[in-house]
Amino acid sequence: MGNTVLSVTNVNKSFGGLRALSSIDLQIEEGKTHAIIGPNGAGKSTLLNVCVGKIEPDTGSVVFDGKNLTGKKPHEINQAGVARVFQTPEIFPELSLLQNVMVSAFAKRDGSFRLNAIRSLLSEKALHDEAEHMLEDVGLKDLIHHESGSLSRGDKRRLELAMCLIQHPRLLLLDEPTAGMSRHDTNGTIDLLKRIKERGMTKVIIEHDMHVVFSLADRISVLAQGAIIASGTPDEIRGNPKVQEAYLGGAH
Repeated sequence: MGNTVLSVTNVNKSFGGLRALSSIDLQIEEGKTHAIIGPNGAGKSTLLNVCVGKIEPDTGSVVFDGKNLTGKKPHEINQAGVARVFQTPEIFPELSLLQNVMVSAFAKRDGSFRLNAIRSLLSEKALHDEAEHMLEDVGLKDLIHHESGSLSRGDKRRLELAMCLIQHPRLLLLDEPTAGMSRHDTNGTIDLLKRIKERGMTKVIIEHDMHVVFSLADRISVLAQGAIIASGTPDEIRGNPKVQEAYLGGAH
């Protein structure tokens, strides 16, 4: 087992009488891709929200790179080196793709999104060039000056990925990164995420598409009714009867 970069220990979370997370223990190894799968309502997005500070757990801790992030604000966790691609893309629709990526870089540096920084940002050639490179990396360079709100759903997801990558995170959390994409775009995203892995970036992915999961994951954890029912390599998860019954429906 390699170096653990993210450690989730005994995390519990309830909303009223609903137990969303139950005694979650999760270790994420540095440089690896760890997928979290499970049926709708299993608690996957709630777990990511705990990790990025949008939800505070009732009990337990989240430790990243030796630092306890429990109770920290989202921007503090982001500045510590954790970035997230949301299930619904979060972009500035009135800005161009280039401006979105540059604002994201500024947010990591400054700790906040300030739209009035656009004018000064655009004068920073190094940042401008890096933003162009990130957009080229995700296949959007030809659209850099287009208004972001006009993008397709799949392209908005790729834009948000570029916005995360320019922050150079050590840990990237992706919530349904290929949802709404065609198979062609999905395969392109798989190839992109493989290239990111080659750079040593650690990733946690929530994904319903098993083609995506088994193409990318080094390790998989399965959530059902707020609890982890299995963790292992892709081959171990494929052959786990409990997982097949709870989620995969017996399909390999």
